[in-house]
Amino acid sequence: MVTTSHGKFVWYELMTTDVPAAAKFYHAVVGLDSFDPNTPGGPYTMLRAPCGTVIGGIAPRLEDHPAPPHWIGYIYVDDLAAAVRHVGIAGGIIRRPASEIPGVGHFAVIADPQGATFIVFKPDPEPANPQPPPARGAPGTIGWHELHAANETTAFAFYETLFGWTEARSDDLGPLGTYRTFTTTGGMGGLMTKVSPGDPHWQYYFNVPDIDAAVASIASGGGTMQPGWPREIPGGGWIVMAEDPQGAHFALVGPRTA
Repeated sequence: MVTTSHGKFVWYELMTTDVPAAAKFYHAVVGLDSFDPNTPGGPYTMLRAPCGTVIGGIAPRLEDHPAPPHWIGYIYVDDLAAAVRHVGIAGGIIRRPASEIPGVGHFAVIADPQGATFIVFKPDPEPANPQPPPARGAPGTIGWHELHAANETTAFAFYETLFGWTEARSDDLGPLGTYRTFTTTGGMGGLMTKVSPGDPHWQYYFNVPDIDAAVASIASGGGTMQPGWPREIPGGGWIVMAEDPQGAHFALVGPRTA
């Protein structure tokens, strides 16, 4: 796994009901190749972007945790025990206490005080030759992290103190409220008070080289999109929010080449 420093998203994992079907879908839509790393502890499929960077994995949904299929992000921490303690003090929930991935590291599954879930992760030991970071916007990598919160102001305060994230700007979106852009170590993201139904959650945007081609692949692969997408964003890019055939939410960002 890629590791850098405290507060950066370093891994993305899809928990799903049909691993082969999901791997085929994301290969068609995002260009991710899948492979078996032959790691101990059960079946796991890794995902590699076209640039060669391994960005995450797919695992079968656990029967004793019957949450719907979903993507979850791993955030690097310098001190796992300290991070877990802080989560409890700040009103978050420990959904799974600190556990070991043999030969990889330790992790804990966390929900922020409003219910959005993520994972804190500390590699053990640190890799001797970590993957070089991919170029910004490289197809198949995650280009944006977005929190749909119950209240963006109090949500940001939680992540700011836990990970040291800093606010880059704040934009008034009128009826949609405030969109807050933040910076992490080596990355950026945003958060807003959600206006759509559903629980607070993190949304991950995959970079694609052609948004219209990716949209066509979503449709032909059995995925679904909400009406009105793609939508243009400042800077000339386009975004899509969709669900894969098993029901996991994901998003895309990229140019329109036509």
